[in-house]
Amino acid sequence: MSPDGKIARLLVVDDLEVNRDLLSRRVRRLGHETGFAENGRAALEQLRASHWDMVLLDITMPEMDGYETLRRIKEDPQLNEIPVVMVSAIDEIESVVRCLELGADDYLSKPFNAVILQARIESSLNKKRLADQKQATLQALSRELEIGRRIQQGFLPRQLPLIRNWKIAALCQPARQVGGDFYDALILPGDRLAIVVADVCDKGVGAALYMALFRSLLRAMLIQVSETEATADTLGRGIASLNDYIAIEHGQENMFATMFVGILDPDSGQFSYINAGHEPALLHKRASGKVERLPPTGPAVGMMPGLRHTIATAPFLPGDCLLAFTDGVSEALGDTDAQSEAALLDLLVAGSGEPDALLASVLSRATAGIEGRSRHDDITLLSLQRMA
Repeated sequence: MSPDGKIARLLVVDDLEVNRDLLSRRVRRLGHETGFAENGRAALEQLRASHWDMVLLDITMPEMDGYETLRRIKEDPQLNEIPVVMVSAIDEIESVVRCLELGADDYLSKPFNAVILQARIESSLNKKRLADQKQATLQALSRELEIGRRIQQGFLPRQLPLIRNWKIAALCQPARQVGGDFYDALILPGDRLAIVVADVCDKGVGAALYMALFRSLLRAMLIQVSETEATADTLGRGIASLNDYIAIEHGQENMFATMFVGILDPDSGQFSYINAGHEPALLHKRASGKVERLPPTGPAVGMMPGLRHTIATAPFLPGDCLLAFTDGVSEALGDTDAQSEAALLDLLVAGSGEPDALLASVLSRATAGIEGRSRHDDITLLSLQRMA
């Protein structure tokens, strides 16, 4: 048995049967299994047909020599993690350098010393085992993150509310498997509509956990209202309670969220909102053609206890269209705030006013030119329109 008790499969590649037999006997004495190939072409076929842990590769062979075989192994994504030790009678330094440049893990000259052969084999196999463990860990982590992604997607509304004479659309695209952005839309007592677009600080798993906390607490606080409670009171109480809970119970983590939270009376078009340190939402007034900015009315939520926010209003007239978004959209559209806002204004004014079409246009512009590259931040958008 091998020193660590693990059996490996080694492919011995040499055109001479006597050399293959000698190497195989040495390898089997170490507790490993062996296979044979008489040239590089046959070796590649065997490597692709079944699992191998290592290759002992000669250089001088017919049909395909060791150099070309090594090059093809290291260029093949399915084979390039297999360690290759060159075992050759060519001991010139130029040959050693060439093999190492092509990706060989080690080089052993013939006639070889049995102790050195064992050392080369075990060293390369240990590297392979470490690489396999790393890959298995990464795959397990990827599976866990995928589960987290599906769970996090479940926190977003499966279906947006349907309200007569109003249209609403929203989307959220995390930059990684999970992220800190979220949106929400729900009907409150009295048939009022609440909308939320928020961005928890930081990225990745930590932000995703706090995203779930912020979203669940805010939703629970908003729905616990009576039909007669004033909209301003609902907003103020909900955001204040959320801020104080996060700051007191989780202040040591220094986690906070920027958010745009609004409550709409669909019949009158009266819209009250709090912008807690968030990107200014944009309200396109169709009748006049102007776009109003709905800037912050207070700091981010959760920074410290006792923070309170001003409630602002922005009435919707028929045809008016609101666009709320996170800073991932701004960063994707321009290097400066002015550039990104100008791009959004162009899309908002030039669009048809249909929320779905507007979000598709913004997303297309924001993701243009980044194919094949990782996105830096999450992208979240919500649009609300009062039909003309």
